[in-house]
Amino acid sequence: MAPTYAPPSLALAEGRGAVVTDCDGRRYLDFIAGIGVLSVGHCHPRVVAAVREQAGRLMHVSNLYFTEPQARLAEKLVELSFDGQCFFCNSGAEAVETLIKLARRWGNPRGRYEVVSMRNSFHGRTLATLTATGQPKVQQGYAPLPPGFRYAEFNDIRSCREAVTEKTAAILVEPVQGEGGVIPASVEFMQGLRRLCDEAGILLLLDEVQCGVGRTGKWFAYQHYGIIPDAMALAKGLGGGFPVGAVVIRRGIANTFQPGSHASTFGGSPLACAAALATLGVIEDAGLVDHAGRLGDRLRGLLESLAGRYPELVQEVRGRGLMLAVVLKRPAKPLEQLLREKGLLCLATAENALRFLPPLNVSVAEVEQAVRIIEQVLAEFRAEGKGSVPSNSRGENEQ
Repeated sequence: MAPTYAPPSLALAEGRGAVVTDCDGRRYLDFIAGIGVLSVGHCHPRVVAAVREQAGRLMHVSNLYFTEPQARLAEKLVELSFDGQCFFCNSGAEAVETLIKLARRWGNPRGRYEVVSMRNSFHGRTLATLTATGQPKVQQGYAPLPPGFRYAEFNDIRSCREAVTEKTAAILVEPVQGEGGVIPASVEFMQGLRRLCDEAGILLLLDEVQCGVGRTGKWFAYQHYGIIPDAMALAKGLGGGFPVGAVVIRRGIANTFQPGSHASTFGGSPLACAAALATLGVIEDAGLVDHAGRLGDRLRGLLESLAGRYPELVQEVRGRGLMLAVVLKRPAKPLEQLLREKGLLCLATAENALRFLPPLNVSVAEVEQAVRIIEQVLAEFRAEGKGSVPSNSRGENEQ
């Protein structure tokens, strides 16, 4: 394998729900869930059955033809979100790439092509999406980057207003910055962006790849803000573990794309759509959107209690629903490693944040077990005198 990832220290063999087992038979609570992919946990029986059944009927036909699972998935996504039309692809990066192409194509006859995105954002690893990503470390080594991108400060409507020019076609934003450290947008900011886009006559594009599909306690994070985007990108939790990406585009704007203007060979395959339909069915039937909100509040409360007891180590707790981070006063990587040794998988991000993305159907008992493990690690760091370090200490957490 190409060395594009830090050498893994764990080889996983199987999983059920929120628990995974490594090749030596040791069990772990999985509060990464494939970086938010496994919305209904590992190997949910309904998702497994749907993929098996569809694999025995029809795997792939290309988008030269309709299939029933694709049509049903498009209908379901529009029913859950806003009046629009869907484009299907295979990943979050492809979905955001579609948003960028939509903005360019929509803006072309208007002389507009620039996309304003936020500093500290993350939108993917293609050349266009890593350029939209407002983090220089992601862009390093890939110059010259594609032109047509400008950056503004997240949660700062004045900065966004200053970034918009006569060449701007769209503003692209994550309602919750995931890779940037689990930072939710404020209501004032998101509503201000909608007004700004309306005033400037440009598109508001949302990257809900990580925060969508029930993760924040709403079906889609934009629903916390009382706004409707012009288009949004989805992936990760949509397929319950099967690769699938989707873009929902507001009706009237979707016809910006015409036959031949955009495509994806594997996008919307019967297998992917069957997995996504089963995943959405589980979330809906089990009430997991509300569950994510309630249990997210429970987890947040427990983590904030820890923050109060370990103020020398913990700076704050932030996020929405079951997309939460414990922000530390020191690099997070050593704590991530120690948590793994004690049986809890989480993810260090933004240098000093521990990110928690458990399956939406995680239980109260599993949440409480996770918090007990976190407290053990914090207690060990306190006992060893490993408190806060200067904010410019970066080495341990760089990947």
